[in-house]
Amino acid sequence: MTNSATTLPPEAQGSFLVAALYHFARLHRFVDLRDPLQAVCDENGVKGTLLLAQEGVNGTIAGTDTGIAAVLAFLRAQPEFRELEHKESRAAAMPFLRMKVRIKKEIVTMGVEDIDPLTIVGTYVEPKDWNALISDPETLVIDTRNDYETAIGTFRGALDPQTKTFREFPDWVKNNTGLHNKPKIAMYCTGGIRCEKATAFMKSQGFDEVYHLKGGILKYLEETPPQESLWEGACFVFDDRVSVTHGLGEGEHTLCHACRQPLTLEERASPVHEEGVACVHCHDTRTDEDRERYRQRQRQIELAKKRGSKHLRS
Repeated sequence: MTNSATTLPPEAQGSFLVAALYHFARLHRFVDLRDPLQAVCDENGVKGTLLLAQEGVNGTIAGTDTGIAAVLAFLRAQPEFRELEHKESRAAAMPFLRMKVRIKKEIVTMGVEDIDPLTIVGTYVEPKDWNALISDPETLVIDTRNDYETAIGTFRGALDPQTKTFREFPDWVKNNTGLHNKPKIAMYCTGGIRCEKATAFMKSQGFDEVYHLKGGILKYLEETPPQESLWEGACFVFDDRVSVTHGLGEGEHTLCHACRQPLTLEERASPVHEEGVACVHCHDTRTDEDRERYRQRQRQIELAKKRGSKHLRS
C-alpha cells in the first residue's frame, strides 16, 4: 500500500519517507527476529519503533525511500509477514531520534486474554465506503483512540470513550449498555491496528454487526478528497510531526514536553504557554519545582539545537 502522493518527487513531498505498518500473525520466533530486524534498520539509516510479539509486528519507521524499502523487503521475506501492508507519508525532518525494536507481550496492548484478530474480527470497510456507513442513522460510530488523540480531530458525530489508555476500552464497553441500542457499530483508529482488537472484543461481547475502517484514519485522509470528507480536525501521530491532515500533510500541532499534549497555534499563543515548560493543559497541575526542572531541560534542548544535534529527551 503506497501513498498516492508518492507520484511526486521525494524532494517535493518531504525529505523522509514515513511507513506505518502492522500485521497479525503466529510469530513464535519473535525473539529471534529482533536482532536481525534491528540490524537491517541500522544498516539502512532507518529510525522509529517496531514492536514484535507472538501475535505479530507493529510500528512506524522513517528514513530514505531506499532505506524504508530495504526494511519492508526484509519483513516481507519472513513467511509470517508475506502479506504485510503499510501506509506511507512524508516528513520534512527525521521524526524519530533512534531505532528501537522491542519485544512485547502484545503489539497493541488491550490486556484482555484470548482476543485474537486472526480468529474473529469485524468487517473491514474501505475508505470510499466509510462515509455511507457512518452517515446511516442505524450506525453507532466509536472512536477507539485515547483522549489526547481525539482532542485534535475526530469523525463528525463519533462517540468518544475519553479513555487515557487502550486498556480502559474493554471496561468502557462493558459499562455502557446503551451501545446495544443500534444494530451497527462502526469503529476507527489511527492506522487500523487498535480496531483489529476492538472489533474482536466487541464481537466477543455479543455485538453482531461490527465494522472498522480499513487502514484507519491515515488511509481515509490519504484517499478522501477534503470536500467529501467527514473528518474534522487533524489526526494525531506518534512521531515528531505530532499531527497530519488531508493528503497526509504535516499538521500545525506541536507537543508540550511537560505533559505530552498536542497544542494548536491558538494554545501556543496563550499567556501561560512556555515552550517546553507549561501549556494550557498542564500549567495549573505542575509545581514551581517542576517548571524549573523543565526549564533546565529546555535550555539543554536549545543548546543542542545550536550545536546542530537533538536532545534525547526532547
